[in-house]
Amino acid sequence: MAKQTFSTFEDFWPYYVAMHSKAATRWVHTLGTLTGLAVTTYGLARGRRRYAAALPLIGYGTAWPAHFLIEKNNPASFGHPLWSLRGDAKMIGTMLAGRDVELAETAAKWLSEHGGGQDTD
Repeated sequence: MAKQTFSTFEDFWPYYVAMHSKAATRWVHTLGTLTGLAVTTYGLARGRRRYAAALPLIGYGTAWPAHFLIEKNNPASFGHPLWSLRGDAKMIGTMLAGRDVELAETAAKWLSEHGGGQDTD
């Protein structure tokens, strides 16, 4: 599938969720981001600034393999880094609110409207 282009975050959001169509991918993202955040917070609270690197290292270090191994696509952050960061925060917030079903429905709708294709560019 060709690289997607978007004018607004609201247009990007369904695509972002579709690139995380499997619950396992969403949970890997959530656990990786929360673990990275916890390690970073701990380190900074202890005055160890180098721990700030834990958030991107653990977060991306768990999320990206999930795309390759579970979703069989490339991370949306490769083409849309800032909107993907915002999307990740929104997706994780939605998951923690117990609304994963909404994400699954959004992903299924986008994929059905776009031929079920995954962005692999």
